[in-house]
Amino acid sequence: MPNNDSQYLLDFEKPLVELEQKLDEMRTLDANNLSIDLSEEIAALESRVKELERSIYQNLTRWQRVQIARHPLRPYTQDFIDALTEDFVELHGDRAYGDDRAIVGGFASFKGAQHGYADQTVLVLGHQKGRDTKERKFRRFGMPNPEGYRKALRLMKLAAKFNKPVITLLDTPGAFPGLEAEQRGQAEAIARNLFEMAQLPVPIVVVVIGEGASGGALGIGVGDRMLMLENAWYSVISPESCSSILWRSWDYKEEAARALKLTAPDLVEVGVVDEIVPEPTGGAHRDPEQLFTTTGQAIAQVLHDLQALSVPDLLDARLRNLDQMGIFDEAPANPSVAAPTS
Repeated sequence: MPNNDSQYLLDFEKPLVELEQKLDEMRTLDANNLSIDLSEEIAALESRVKELERSIYQNLTRWQRVQIARHPLRPYTQDFIDALTEDFVELHGDRAYGDDRAIVGGFASFKGAQHGYADQTVLVLGHQKGRDTKERKFRRFGMPNPEGYRKALRLMKLAAKFNKPVITLLDTPGAFPGLEAEQRGQAEAIARNLFEMAQLPVPIVVVVIGEGASGGALGIGVGDRMLMLENAWYSVISPESCSSILWRSWDYKEEAARALKLTAPDLVEVGVVDEIVPEPTGGAHRDPEQLFTTTGQAIAQVLHDLQALSVPDLLDARLRNLDQMGIFDEAPANPSVAAPTS
């Protein structure tokens, strides 16, 4: 994981950073000039920094959370795998066309003992973006082709064969939209995964760690429990694409983000997400180690709960959760329309 870097500052963070810089300057001045005591001024400025920090990050708009979810220094799937597991063995290929590097997956030992549970072998897979231009091209910005979803399904069936739980990590701007993806059956590959994951006879834990866009995320996103990081987003469409469809311009992306209700609290409210995993103040990239600890604890607890269920009970509960997902209203009956007679 790269360290935090000021070049990646988001617009709404600039007032806070400017205040932090003034605080650093004052501390330096106080340390270098023994004849001046600036301790009171420093304490007052520290209080202002904390107050501004709370004001910014406790009142984030939906669009601001989207920006944090896309932060270039945010932990990616491979970072979570390295932090939460040991002895990861990556598996490649769909045995039909090729290997898609936009999805990584394999078996590993989940470090449950450090969270109060036993270590255990799991299948872990997820979307992998890139840190630099070369890797982003190699990973296609985390946008899978059909062979990526078919690889994921092959690995999940392998996990079911050996009775190992599955952990999927969602972080993609969407499935790859290229002509070759459509030629090789993008829609069928995603639909097949939805069907197969709904009846996979092992526990499935889904974690939205960044962007969860459209079928690209849903293709490995069906499970028994869905966890979502505090500043991640999950929606049928990105705010920019929604804006371009409705207003013929990307200029209304903030309005689109509000209308889509794509944040973790929104999705908990409608029953799509089961649990929100808190992030460090300022986002996951500010303190990845703290985030990994919190996420590991949440996953360990869910795995413990799910493995207590028998396979029939597990599948019944999974289908019941899918059936009850979301909310809807029924239109009142129109009394002017006569009911059909037999």
